[in-house]
Amino acid sequence: MTKTFVSLKSFPLKIAIASSVVAFANVSYAENVNSLTDAVKEGKTQVNMRYRTEFVDQDGMDKEAYASTLRTRFTYSTASWSNLKGVAEFDVVSLIGNDLYNSTTNGKVDRPVVVDPEGTDLNQFYLQYNQDNLKATWGRQRILHGNQRFVGGVGWRQNEQTYDGYRFEYVANQVTVDASYVYNINRIVGEDHPVDDLDGSFYLTNVAYAVNKSHKVTLMNYSLDFDALANASSQTWGINYDGQFDKLNVHAAYARQSDWADSNLDYTADYKNLEVAYNFGPVTVKAGNEVLGSDNGASFTTPLATLHKFQGFADKFLGFPANGMDDKYIGANGKAKQWNWAVTYHQFTSDEGSVDYGSEWDGSLGYLVNPDLNLLLKGAYYQADDFATDTLKLWFMVSKKF
Repeated sequence: MTKTFVSLKSFPLKIAIASSVVAFANVSYAENVNSLTDAVKEGKTQVNMRYRTEFVDQDGMDKEAYASTLRTRFTYSTASWSNLKGVAEFDVVSLIGNDLYNSTTNGKVDRPVVVDPEGTDLNQFYLQYNQDNLKATWGRQRILHGNQRFVGGVGWRQNEQTYDGYRFEYVANQVTVDASYVYNINRIVGEDHPVDDLDGSFYLTNVAYAVNKSHKVTLMNYSLDFDALANASSQTWGINYDGQFDKLNVHAAYARQSDWADSNLDYTADYKNLEVAYNFGPVTVKAGNEVLGSDNGASFTTPLATLHKFQGFADKFLGFPANGMDDKYIGANGKAKQWNWAVTYHQFTSDEGSVDYGSEWDGSLGYLVNPDLNLLLKGAYYQADDFATDTLKLWFMVSKKF
């Protein structure tokens, strides 16, 4: 596989390069400095550390998974010079203790999967032009569209999904155009995985119209042509609506997807989502229904999404069942001083064939110690029926910015 960016295989070299990024510049920042040298000298550096322990108990496996990992992120941004700036970002994922889990690359196949492999990744490396209403970005970058149902960064995992390509964003009055051409997807599985990158031609387009501050409509097109995974290739057209009516928030979406490029599949499937949320002050309650349709033995898929946000934290449906998905869910969330919490219940069935996939409870409790330090407890309990197996997942996480 041809790599677009250099892979850093030596761990000492990884640390040395990442450390040099931190030492390279002070934290002051200036807009449109006078020279390229000043842009480098007056750049800013940020270090973010995220420790997480994850426990997984999955029926059908004799051993549990215990993952204890630390992600250290080094981000350096130059100051702006002639409306240009550069960004370099490294992620170093380290084991704290033994790797008692299947990272997909460590050979621990007798334990449940936790996709947090040890290693170092060039997470972002781009040049950006920013003037007035136009922003153009070239290189490896983070691309997040809306609620990340179709394009996201899988930010929950320690190794983020980023994109190699070109992105253009333009704002004209109430209209925002966001168009990207991507030729490589830098996946979360790490550099030791046989499919750590996905090459191809990917066109990602959103055109949003803000009717006013409370209502927005977004048209979207995603044309995905995978080189190595031909049957994952698809073309999707869709529309999103986000609206606020006093204390009531509404999200509605519809999309149609069909096979594309060199896919051997022959299908046309629909996507539908309706969610309403009402704010009672300190507590917000929500209810929704999300349907990923199925046709001719193939399901509507969103391979670039942040899938952890959808169909439950237990991640039992990352593979898109061939009979589709009908997810009915209710939930509540709230804040109290430095605390925040959320609870959601899902009932899963197939879109076709009346298959009962089971149900799931998800919950989280967060505490903001200060703007640079926060704590998180999180859990998921999936109860299987005619799909997969019962699974319990628990997390504890500490995030710190420097």
